[in-house]
Amino acid sequence: MTFVRSGLAAIVAVVAIGSFTQAQAKGCLKGAVVGGVAGHYAHHHAVLGAVGGCVAGHELAKHKAKVAREKAAQQRAQAGN
Repeated sequence: MTFVRSGLAAIVAVVAIGSFTQAQAKGCLKGAVVGGVAGHYAHHHAVLGAVGGCVAGHELAKHKAKVAREKAAQQRAQAGN
């Protein structure tokens, strides 16, 4: 039963990770590695941890990029004044 769940989780992870385009994958790989290691130590849920880490890493990278864009826009506006 757990082998079936692990196999299903692996398929879901591959599909989820494979669905990101390269531009959207920022943060996913680092998050997946960290989440996979954490999940492995949390009762052998490495695949689930990797998927969660990928999602979290992607969201953090999006937030960081947004903050950088806003900061650059603010600096351009101040330089224009």
